[in-house]
Amino acid sequence: MIPFDVNEGTGPVVLGMPHVGTEIPDDLVSRLNDAGRAIADTDWWIDQLYDGLLANVTVVKAQFSRYVIDANRDPSGVSLYPGQNTTGVCPTITFDGDPIYRDDQEPGEDEIAERVRDYHNAYHSALAGQIERVKAIHDVAVLYDCHSIRSHIPYLFDGQLPVFNIGTNGGETCAASIEQAVVAVCAATDGFDHALNGRFKGGWTTRTYGQPEQDVHAIQMEMGQRAYMEENPPWAYRQDRAAKVRPHLQEILTRLERLALDGNL
Repeated sequence: MIPFDVNEGTGPVVLGMPHVGTEIPDDLVSRLNDAGRAIADTDWWIDQLYDGLLANVTVVKAQFSRYVIDANRDPSGVSLYPGQNTTGVCPTITFDGDPIYRDDQEPGEDEIAERVRDYHNAYHSALAGQIERVKAIHDVAVLYDCHSIRSHIPYLFDGQLPVFNIGTNGGETCAASIEQAVVAVCAATDGFDHALNGRFKGGWTTRTYGQPEQDVHAIQMEMGQRAYMEENPPWAYRQDRAAKVRPHLQEILTRLERLALDGNL
């Protein structure tokens, strides 16, 4: 399996997609139960949702499923949300808290370390390389980390999640102008709610690469999947829904690019 796919652009914006992958090695598939093989916690269709919204954008996509390794978790296994239910760098449960492995088939420490090396590290090596390349061109890089999630997951959060969930780790991972621009677009939408640093404050990717003092800015967008797809199997992409939300995403990316190119960060 090739761990990642890269589409190089010449603009200052990089899209990260660590959870869109669905590939699982054959030897691992046989160890998963039905819930594991369903890979329900995939960020379904995120690459299609963002496709064509910004010219000259760089895209880095993981090809492997987050059930192989979660490329948006701390590779050391430390929780990004202490005290809250979550899944780890090598998930053994679904977002609903259900096991994904058959009995006695969960990976041990050595296997987890190998997966971190072969998948997590490989993806982030590619992502870091693209951020460095873009910054060399423009003296600045903006990483926009693309995610999505079901709107109702009682194991992880109460009630219904907003459509737009913006994460900047409390404003630490990007310039204030970037955070303000994204919030402004989301607040002006008709019928789509939003939250800033709510249940999702930005994962390991955003928190690691977001170093505005080094002219690398990072922001995470966790989309409520109801805005563009069916949230139940077979998780169909809904063109009619996506058509309503894509213009707002396009406006977000366009504003971020403009801020970077104009030096207004």
